Amino acid sequence: MQVLLDIQKKLLPDLLEVMIKRYRILHYIKLMQPIGRRSLSANLQLSERVLRGEVTFLKDQGLVHVATAGMSITEEGEKLFLQLEDMMKDLLGLRELEKKLEADLGVKKVIVVAGNSDQDNWVKREMGRACISELKRIIEPEDVVAVMGGTTLAAVAEMMQPDPKIKKAVFVPARGGLGEQVENQANTISAELASRAGAQYRLLHVPDQISEEAYSSLVLEPSVKDILKLIQSACTVIHGIGDAKTMAKRRDSVNSFIDKLNREEAVAEAFGYYFNRSGELIHKQRTIGLQLDDLGEHKSVISVAGGSSKAEAIAAYMKYRPSDVLITDEAAAESLLNIRR
Repeated sequence: MQVLLDIQKKLLPDLLEVMIKRYRILHYIKLMQPIGRRSLSANLQLSERVLRGEVTFLKDQGLVHVATAGMSITEEGEKLFLQLEDMMKDLLGLRELEKKLEADLGVKKVIVVAGNSDQDNWVKREMGRACISELKRIIEPEDVVAVMGGTTLAAVAEMMQPDPKIKKAVFVPARGGLGEQVENQANTISAELASRAGAQYRLLHVPDQISEEAYSSLVLEPSVKDILKLIQSACTVIHGIGDAKTMAKRRDSVNSFIDKLNREEAVAEAFGYYFNRSGELIHKQRTIGLQLDDLGEHKSVISVAGGSSKAEAIAAYMKYRPSDVLITDEAAAESLLNIRR
């Protein structure tokens, strides 16, 4: 396949450019359907005149359906998209990025999607789609799946679809609420995943950050003990990786703590743990839920984080604990490789 692509690049470069353009159009319609032509034109940075011609071609081929509500991909278009996906990874250089990152970061499996989630929200949805595909590959009936919060994990939940393998699973939040927007909290995301999958879920009704006295009291409550035991039994853990200062501000941390993060050059946060560029743990917040120490060999850990702004955070966290699977985007992948150089 790669030999054929190399030959085409030399003899028919225009053909490959057209194929990539039409693939991107199908891809975006699939993620954002139904979508209007003007919105599609703006997001793909194509003129409406050029896009009109491409959409007409795709419609005539039976790959796209055009209606008053917007454009959507047909069943035939869906099949073609899935057939093209693997080849496009090679053509866009994503497969090469994956292999390099696996070697550089010591991660068993890296999945790179096209784009930059710092600039385009649809890239988070594509990372979400990749995460759901990976979850369906590894999950077993009646598994417990623990999920963290955040905007990226909220995008993962949006991409969930019913599947027989997932129907008997139980989704749980990996930690309590963050006191941020409800839709980005672990409780909400675990419930959304379960609802879309037709599966079960349990919630953890406790604050994320509490005093030592409150912690000692809460963990003894029977209802809290039961859900914590279930969370710790999770076979799969899905989490994001945050920029340290952004996460501290989101949690309304006091200025003295933010000053500490600045002094110690914190760049990454995950599970309430803060890390510097060398991957050294510089602070651990007291939280109720899953701890990094709980991520033993019996758990499959999927990290989902993208955007060039997250590259330092991803690199730092992976030095501390490489995940089983890292799902990221093209911009973060390229920045990560530059950091490693």
